[in-house]
Amino acid sequence: MSCLLAAPSLMAEGVTKAKSFSSTKHKSSSRVELKSKANQMAAGVRAAEMALSPAELEIAQKIEVGEVKCELGASVHVTADAAMPGYFDVRTQKFRFRMVPVISQTGAIRLEDTKAGAVWLQLANKSMLMSQKLGARLADACVSPTQALFAAAMEKSTLPGLLDNPTTADSSHVPQALTAATMVVQ
Repeated sequence: MSCLLAAPSLMAEGVTKAKSFSSTKHKSSSRVELKSKANQMAAGVRAAEMALSPAELEIAQKIEVGEVKCELGASVHVTADAAMPGYFDVRTQKFRFRMVPVISQTGAIRLEDTKAGAVWLQLANKSMLMSQKLGARLADACVSPTQALFAAAMEKSTLPGLLDNPTTADSSHVPQALTAATMVVQ
């Protein structure tokens, strides 16, 4: 007889557990939905942060890509990311960086990896890779074919000196590429 009395209580307990299980399942599915929505929102925020301004995209078009030979036998490989315009992978033998263009006051073309503290500076006649964290240049005197042509034109031209009178200086023999706006002092 005690078995008969125990059976209804066990059945009631089983029904309670089933209800508890289904409500837990509903709660966990809503948690999954919330987590999914939170991840989607975070991805949207990251995408918005990664979006580059029109000025930064304009700078990105001026970046020399490919292998750039540097002093002491070093080289730097600059590769544009086809999937994300304006983003570049910059690597040497020991280092790899994910860089984006940064607007500079000097007009120099500048890429930065803020997480790694690395900077790629591209001037008209040479480039360099620096580590702000290490406080050192990782690659110096890097020259692409375009930069080599510009450096050769700089050597051949006789630009007026700093103390020369600008009205008397003859600039007719200065190549078109070496205007004051693009000239970078070594």
